[in-house]
Amino acid sequence: MKHLRILFALALLIPALSLHAQEEESTEETDNSLRGQFEELERKSGNYRANGIQYEVVKITDLYKTKENVFDSIETANKTIKDLSATITANDAEIEDLNGKLQETTNKLNSVTEEKDSISFFGMLISKGTYNFILWSIIFGLLLLLLFFIYRFRNSNFLTQEAKSALAELEEEYQNHRRRALEREQKISRQLQDELNKQKK
Repeated sequence: MKHLRILFALALLIPALSLHAQEEESTEETDNSLRGQFEELERKSGNYRANGIQYEVVKITDLYKTKENVFDSIETANKTIKDLSATITANDAEIEDLNGKLQETTNKLNSVTEEKDSISFFGMLISKGTYNFILWSIIFGLLLLLLFFIYRFRNSNFLTQEAKSALAELEEEYQNHRRRALEREQKISRQLQDELNKQKK
């Protein structure tokens, strides 16, 4: 009779203890990073030995969930890289445009310095010194704009490099393909340039 009471008391305590253990597990903070998910998958996996061979057992739903999270992370990373590449391309175009404007302004300045002292500027005759001051102010303003866009380009480039370094293991194959394509493009560009140079001669 005493044994029956003890068994009955244990039967009532076991669900309460397991509920308490589940609450403790749920209150623990989980690491949602990919590394944390893989570590959790390893922690939950079991192993057994059969016929002298060690087998690892992973719950298939956990494996599918981790796989889906990995692909989501890769997709997000690729979108980030694409956005940053578009920003760099836009900054390159702006810098190229500013370089062209700066070169054009410098050429105009050189041709003006060879002319006579009085120069017509917007229908008014002004001295060469004043004209030079105006042109150099424009050049200085363009130079400041150029420096600003170079700063933005370098900042974007830094962010891109940071993203690439964080994703280096996931896109190593992509980088190899890109490098080979770039080498082929450079080779073709050099061949094209050589042919153009031959035709010019």
